[in-house]
Amino acid sequence: MARVIKNKELTNTRLATNYGGWIYCTKCNENIGYLCYSTYDEITLDYQCNCGSIGKIKINFEDSLAGQKCNSDLITIKNRFCCPHDNQPLLTILDQKIASYGIKITCKDCHNTYHKTK
Repeated sequence: MARVIKNKELTNTRLATNYGGWIYCTKCNENIGYLCYSTYDEITLDYQCNCGSIGKIKINFEDSLAGQKCNSDLITIKNRFCCPHDNQPLLTILDQKIASYGIKITCKDCHNTYHKTK
């Protein structure tokens, strides 16, 4: 079932679908990652692409629940950042194409909010 977006802010960024899929920098049109559209409840991603563009994604949904602070780190399975609670993939960042990033993402299932920076 499709989710209803409450807030969506994309800066110098486009997504392959309405609220997920492949992530692209709009300046250089490079694929910089993948947002797993069915497993997150809210995301804020700030990044600097290798081309110098500063991008941002901020999305939440009408049915999003408030995330709870979590001291656990996202785990990496293959090249995906995953929830350590249930191993669900949340986001992939292609490190070779991103100079720096800050992620704040809430898992849809456990409602924990995770932070990661590079």
